[in-house]
Amino acid sequence: EPADGWLKLHQVPATWSDARLRCHAEGAVLASPLTYQLRDAVINLVSQQSSVNIIFTGVHATLSKGDYASIEDVKCTSVFPYVCYKKRAALVVTGCGTTDPEYNLDVRTGSCYKFHRRGLTWSRAYMTCMAEGAHLAIINSEQESTVLKELFDKNPQSVIFSKLPDIASIGFLDWGDGGSWMTIHGETLEEAGFSHWHGSTPDNYTRAPEYSPELCGSIFRSGFINDIACDLKLPFIYKFSKDNRLDNIFVVLPIEQHNAAML
Repeated sequence: EPADGWLKLHQVPATWSDARLRCHAEGAVLASPLTYQLRDAVINLVSQQSSVNIIFTGVHATLSKGDYASIEDVKCTSVFPYVCYKKRAALVVTGCGTTDPEYNLDVRTGSCYKFHRRGLTWSRAYMTCMAEGAHLAIINSEQESTVLKELFDKNPQSVIFSKLPDIASIGFLDWGDGGSWMTIHGETLEEAGFSHWHGSTPDNYTRAPEYSPELCGSIFRSGFINDIACDLKLPFIYKFSKDNRLDNIFVVLPIEQHNAAML
């Protein structure tokens, strides 16, 4: 009997926690040998890669210490490749080329956007976007700033799970030498097409330890950009071109072209 779903092998090692989060962001779970069929399918997938001989599974003892149900236990802080599993379901692909109905195409920019209401740190937001085949939004024009402002307007404070519901993380940061603000694609803000800061920012606000240093990028409801502390948990905005398929989603692209297998 088939295991009735999809598998995807991630060869870049991660900790158990990061592996679980990445799978969750892809709408999947960290694969576990729940059945003989699923176990054999995972082994078959991994055996096709000569560089991989051990992977994380979804089995853990974080909820009840010592209660494992796997062949071999390892430290969760170690890093290993891993496999995500998504159970078969009826899927509808939207105009954005994804099965997620929360992505919306804006004809003014030709890109699709999604507003994530639950606050995450900047690095977790970056990982979540990448897991969906998108990226933290980069503003390429005044028009696009307006698009993001309007998207923010559709998400009032009451629906946002963050202590700072009027700021959202987007795709730029200070790359480490103090003042060199660049997008996640390596462009300066000017090269990207938008560098309008909010008020006197960037100001690296230092009057409260939890807000300092401010080395990550964000946007205010006004549509202007801002510097924020990377560890603050903020909502965030995804972006991707409607012409791009989500390479990291299990079912959008032909399976034979990726590290995925139909079970």
